[in-house]
Amino acid sequence: MSDDAADPLKLVALDADDLAIVSAHLQDAVLKVADIVWLQAEKRFALASRRFDWEGVALGQRRRRLTALHFDRVLGVRSTGIDKATPDQVLSLLAIGFTERDCPAGDVTLHFSDGAAIQLSVECIEAQMKDLGPVWEAIATPGHPDAP
Repeated sequence: MSDDAADPLKLVALDADDLAIVSAHLQDAVLKVADIVWLQAEKRFALASRRFDWEGVALGQRRRRLTALHFDRVLGVRSTGIDKATPDQVLSLLAIGFTERDCPAGDVTLHFSDGAAIQLSVECIEAQMKDLGPVWEAIATPGHPDAP
């Protein structure tokens, strides 16, 4: 691994363990509702986000980078707490989880702050996260208050 945190990441997730790694890299990514697309005919769900560069923190850097995430083999999409009529609504991604239903099928859930969520019904986990290039200084390091 390079010492340069500016190196773009490209990750593939084919199982729950892989997805946990993608989730860790996308923790605290921010996006707008307009950055989300469900291509039903292609069985693809995609989003663009501005992820916090957690690996750069160890080097004293606070940065965000433009990152794409897409899931293939998606059969259905449901959401809660997200107003599709408000494309400028900002979402903060907290975690991505997987619940197996009928191996290898299951539900991928993207958990956002304020209880918002998107659930993808998938044939199997087939996802890719890719940094798209732009990197900029973050105003602050995201923080999470301790849970009660």
